[in-house]
Amino acid sequence: MRCAKYIQLLRLDKPIGIFLLLWPTLTALWLANNGMPSWKLLGVFILGTIVMRTAGCVVNDCCDRKIDSKVTRTKQRPLAQNIIDLKTAIIMLTGLLFIALLLVSQLNSATIKLSIIAVILAMLYPLTKRFTHWPQLFLGLAFAMAIPMAFTASNVPINPTAVLLYVITVLWAMVYDTYYAMVDEADDLKIGVKSLAIFWGSKVKLFIAVIQGIIILLLLVLGYYQGLLWPYYVAIVIVAGLFIYQHYIDSFQAFRNNNFVGFTIFLAVLA
Repeated sequence: MRCAKYIQLLRLDKPIGIFLLLWPTLTALWLANNGMPSWKLLGVFILGTIVMRTAGCVVNDCCDRKIDSKVTRTKQRPLAQNIIDLKTAIIMLTGLLFIALLLVSQLNSATIKLSIIAVILAMLYPLTKRFTHWPQLFLGLAFAMAIPMAFTASNVPINPTAVLLYVITVLWAMVYDTYYAMVDEADDLKIGVKSLAIFWGSKVKLFIAVIQGIIILLLLVLGYYQGLLWPYYVAIVIVAGLFIYQHYIDSFQAFRNNNFVGFTIFLAVLA
């Protein structure tokens, strides 16, 4: 039973978050290397994605344990229920960050420097919902740090492709995390937690649609800049279809549907 609570704390029972981080990371690695990266790079980034995602969940739950106890979706989390105490969670976080340090130490100095920025952003993100309605933007900035890291780790300078993919990933994270925030909107309003879902209110779907449109446009620019072939553009049409579909399903299912968006973009680059 206690083991299950540790798994719940690390969100290993809900791997959707890992995949949402992994797809743009793999996309960046393939673009940076003009094909499959080395097995070493692939292993470091896949393991790093898993470790940093779980570490981020621990940080989030440590910061939000009092808030989580008041939200229907999160009140069963181990820290919110005090099944796992704060000290134990911090020890787990320290262990995860040590593993992340071991992984990034296998890479070059430029990537190590970027990883420091990534960790700082990941640590700050849970606090942003307390003072801004744009925490989803901060999440995107943190999640997308794997993009420039993938390029520098591949000994490729941060070029227009890296910048385009970074911006796309930031915007995409804003989309799926806004859907996620919509699930908690009623509870968040009661306890004073801020989000884009609350900021835009009845116009939130329009906001999401605009961001999705910008993502599609940037994906087309990326394909043109990279000289990608017609299968890429077919995949982007599929992504556009998935974005449209998300407006006809409930918010949580729309959030989960973005796993297929990330996977499709990755396949598009492989094509």
